[in-house]
Amino acid sequence: MSIYTRTGDSGMTSLMKEKNISKSDDRIQLLGTIDELTSNLGLVKADTDQTNVVKFLERIQNNLMTVMAKVADPFNKDYRLSKDEVTALEQEINRLESLFEREKKFILPGKTRRSAQMDVARTVARRAERWLVAVDKKYGGDLIIKQYMNRLADYLYVLARYTDYSESNRQQDQPADSQKSQEKRTQETAALQNPAGDAQMKGQDGMQMKEMNEALVQAVLHRLGTPGRVGLDLAKKLIEKIELHALQMGLPSVIAICTPEGNPVAVHVMDGAFLASFDIAMKKAYTSVAVKMSTMELSALAQPGGTFYGVDKADNGRLIIFGGGIPLKAGDTIIGGLGISGGTGEQDHELAQYGQQILKDLLQQ
Repeated sequence: MSIYTRTGDSGMTSLMKEKNISKSDDRIQLLGTIDELTSNLGLVKADTDQTNVVKFLERIQNNLMTVMAKVADPFNKDYRLSKDEVTALEQEINRLESLFEREKKFILPGKTRRSAQMDVARTVARRAERWLVAVDKKYGGDLIIKQYMNRLADYLYVLARYTDYSESNRQQDQPADSQKSQEKRTQETAALQNPAGDAQMKGQDGMQMKEMNEALVQAVLHRLGTPGRVGLDLAKKLIEKIELHALQMGLPSVIAICTPEGNPVAVHVMDGAFLASFDIAMKKAYTSVAVKMSTMELSALAQPGGTFYGVDKADNGRLIIFGGGIPLKAGDTIIGGLGISGGTGEQDHELAQYGQQILKDLLQQ
């Protein structure tokens, strides 16, 4: 039987249970865009050398097939995504973000060929999401599918940025030292597969730089009157900067700062902040120094089957496993903890990361 049927020559097509539908129909546009996205993901998958990334992309492609079936036959209960698929995307986003520091600026795609293809897939995912909204308004839709499509574009963005970061590190390897280059690639592969071990994968150059900078860090801290820890004066300056950024975000928040031992230094409550945010912000700051990582990173490791599953039940419930807590560092030295509560975990985490960057600026003044 020939692949062509001539039935669509007039510009009409069919869905599973509907016939004579114009190819300009929003549902057909959505199906075509998802098909385009799946093909672009195939290019990304074919060009990556990371086995776990390939498997995750295949999982996404299968989910997109389910989404297409749901669009074509919306009343079939067999075609639906589990909330677990949205959670899986969020966990993978958190895991990748914990492996590198994302640049706070607009990114021009094309730093590497691999990341450029991921960015193409991301833009197609956003277009599919827009068509999904149009279909939802006319024909109704599935909330979980909308959430999934939104997270998918976020995942592809973070994957592209991590790819830029990883490729950049590879290019910095000394070509004459093939053994060292191979060790670097092995570390990058392990980082994708084992985020908890990423902190242990610094090369000799990083260790030497740490030793060189440590004395300088301690000198700066001593000049601020806060040797090895954040003091009240520094905390007040940091809170002031964070509050201005929170106002720009329209995010009334509670900002808490503690010592490396978890003892409170300062807590600031913005006008309009939730009452519950006071206690939550304090716990986020405490958690960040207790586990020496951001609460966003801890969240990814505290999921069922994860290294720290059930950690939120420990320490009399003082540990928080959603975004907004981050250890404050001067160089590689933890000098305190920052906890922010006022928005979603992602918004609080973004604000906390901003605080860490501002801290660097304050220490250089």
